[in-house]
Amino acid sequence: MPLTEFSLIYRYFSALGSGAHVELSVGDDCAIVQLADGERLATSVDTLVEGAHFFPDTFPEDIGYRAVAVAVSDLAAMGARPLGMTIALTLPDSDELWVHAFSQGVAQAVAAYGIPLIGGDTTRGPRTISVSVMGALPAAGALLRSGARVGDEVYVSGTLGDAAAALHFLQGHWQPDAHSAQFLLERFNRPTARIQLGQQLLHVASAAIDISDGLVADVSHIANASGVGIELDPQALPLSSVLQRHIDRKQALTWALTGGDDYELCYCIEAGRDAPSGTRIGRVVAGEGVDPGMDLPGRPGYQHFGQDH
Repeated sequence: MPLTEFSLIYRYFSALGSGAHVELSVGDDCAIVQLADGERLATSVDTLVEGAHFFPDTFPEDIGYRAVAVAVSDLAAMGARPLGMTIALTLPDSDELWVHAFSQGVAQAVAAYGIPLIGGDTTRGPRTISVSVMGALPAAGALLRSGARVGDEVYVSGTLGDAAAALHFLQGHWQPDAHSAQFLLERFNRPTARIQLGQQLLHVASAAIDISDGLVADVSHIANASGVGIELDPQALPLSSVLQRHIDRKQALTWALTGGDDYELCYCIEAGRDAPSGTRIGRVVAGEGVDPGMDLPGRPGYQHFGQDH
């Protein structure tokens, strides 16, 4: 007999709800999370839809991990400390094997980011995962998109373009060697939310954002919110050794500028001030918009409701 909605939740997700700041977890109408004195709540939601954000044949473990990581990345971009999350899971049927594997990926992300699963819902329909995350911010600090100032230097964490390269591999457009393919798939399916870096930047960076839709597209949000221009140096963009070995440099830089799904942090820091980590890739200037430093084909980033999607 197929499991009911509540049986699915209790069997596979109820053990993931314990946390230092969780007063009441899965099992009631609402969860209760405690905030320390002088803290504010930061919250965000991300939705992944099969066929748009992950392939139908993606391992459920990877879907579970990725769904959590991309949502937690929003907390990182604000400098927030994870408190808890809820998951709304829409499934075409009650496939217990799929749900079990999915829950294993969620459990791995819970452990990696210290973010307990404190509630959720399941319903029938096209496979869709919505993750709502909650985090704590100090009363007097938060990383915003609107604080960049002329003269600031622009930094990025990690490497860029790997997820775009993985997507092109999955679509059959190119074939790297097995070791490189595994690296790229790991970067796409299991991105790293830079939680620790975000908290380190709280009182250092003037503005920040996580890179989900592509560097140029996301940096433009900082430029627009701050009322400034941003000039990027494409030759300074950090590329993984896989991209440097296997891909024409212009193509690799194009993916790094426009590819999206890397979930690295991009942040602005006052010139002359030390950055906790990362690579300097540009500067904030008077004006508006983003100058990528090279010609780019098509639209500079993913748009959910663009004409070509």
